[in-house]
Amino acid sequence: MTIARILRVNHAGEYGAIRIYGAQIAVSKLVWPDMVPHLSGMLADEIRHCALFRAAMPTRQSRPCRIMQLWSLGGFVLGFLTALAGRQAIWVCTAAVEAAVHRHLGDQLHFLAGRDEGARTIILDINEEEVAHLTTAQSQLTEPGLPKRVLHGVITALTDMMIFLSTWGDSVRMARALAEQAQDTGRK
Repeated sequence: MTIARILRVNHAGEYGAIRIYGAQIAVSKLVWPDMVPHLSGMLADEIRHCALFRAAMPTRQSRPCRIMQLWSLGGFVLGFLTALAGRQAIWVCTAAVEAAVHRHLGDQLHFLAGRDEGARTIILDINEEEVAHLTTAQSQLTEPGLPKRVLHGVITALTDMMIFLSTWGDSVRMARALAEQAQDTGRK
């Protein structure tokens, strides 16, 4: 059940990312054309990731997330608003989303070890590109002022909320169990 939910939320998250980058590209073509190549490269990665997760779902009795419409709308609105706000808002958005995704993928990799090596291999491959997106975004950010920190925090919280809703809380329980396991291992 948890593996099916992992694939479901990852597929939905990639779809949300596709919508974010799609909206950012649409706006950037008009006002930030220098951003389009970066965003288009990341969009291509997200499209591939979405397809990989979708392909892995049937053999694990998983199906697309029930709240895909929310991922779609939320991703589009987030991408559109951050693109309107400027280059730095685009990079803050990418950094916030990718940092949250990287944290969740890390928890999933620990959980999947010894349980589903096929899904784990897919996530390992995808995680490398997600980290590259995060690194690119962080390298483009200028000094973090209060507005950027607030925007980053809001986007991170929204991403975490969507992950929680899409896994029915499995993501939080998995993270807690892994933290407890790490503490127990540290005590031994």
